Amino acid sequence: MSESSAVLTKDEWRAVVRECQVEPGRTVDLDKDFDSALMPKHFDKIASEQAHVLVLDELTALQDRFYAANSNAMLIVFQATDAAGKDGTIKHVMSGLNPEGVEVHSFKAPSVEERAHDFLWRHQLVLPELGRIAIFNRSHYENVLVTQVHPELIWPPADRVKDLDALWTRRYHAINEWERHLVDSGTQVVKIFLNLSKDVQRKRFLERIDEPEKNWKFSPADLHERGYWDAYRKSFSAMVSNTSTTWAPWYVVPADHKWVTRLVTSAIVLHTLQEIDPQYPKVDEQTLQELQEARVRLAAE
Repeated sequence: MSESSAVLTKDEWRAVVRECQVEPGRTVDLDKDFDSALMPKHFDKIASEQAHVLVLDELTALQDRFYAANSNAMLIVFQATDAAGKDGTIKHVMSGLNPEGVEVHSFKAPSVEERAHDFLWRHQLVLPELGRIAIFNRSHYENVLVTQVHPELIWPPADRVKDLDALWTRRYHAINEWERHLVDSGTQVVKIFLNLSKDVQRKRFLERIDEPEKNWKFSPADLHERGYWDAYRKSFSAMVSNTSTTWAPWYVVPADHKWVTRLVTSAIVLHTLQEIDPQYPKVDEQTLQELQEARVRLAAE
């Protein structure tokens, strides 16, 4: 594929993004409905790498306007199984963004203080200000994912919950309404699920064991959680089905090929910024006059 073929129109970018978007109200089975090894129709690996450079260039320009306009915020949510490439994808997407306007938050097991509040509290504390982008590496969705597979981790404790199915329904509703509130308040919510196959996860785990420089990435707990693969897939499918909304849709991104993951994720962020279409602030006539007067004085020095 030639270098020129890597230059896509805005409509073609939308087509790439649309392939991954989950229509609101759709019941999703991740194993049947989405191909973890899918490659964008317009790209092979070389063309993808060329296109990614162009995407990052445009992301840089759009984020500069986004930061200057200071009229919207953006929250990018990443969810995935272990070894799907969240950290690497975030790093590559961020390479096209000014760190001054971006913050990354990773959520591990809740602290004692966090468990003393509702499950959305700790996420509310780190929402982005206008003009800024926040990235959640794992997120509030852990409370309808890990907790479904391991009910003993629910707070309040599961033995105080009479009907777990009703609890998940209430939490889906709470999340949807919280995200609607964020969007209504000017924060665009972008939700990305990196869809990795079980076989590729196995290969990546083996790489982490066999390659000394990757040993730090592997934990026996990862292998333990792999034993719950089917339960997690069911939980992820339910999450996507119940919380992909018109105001905050999910994007299921193929994760078996890292170059596909990075390109498509960057394209989703780019598409979102294009839809916002931020503009540099315009100054009033008085300020323009003051600028001209300042220019005259500086030029005369």
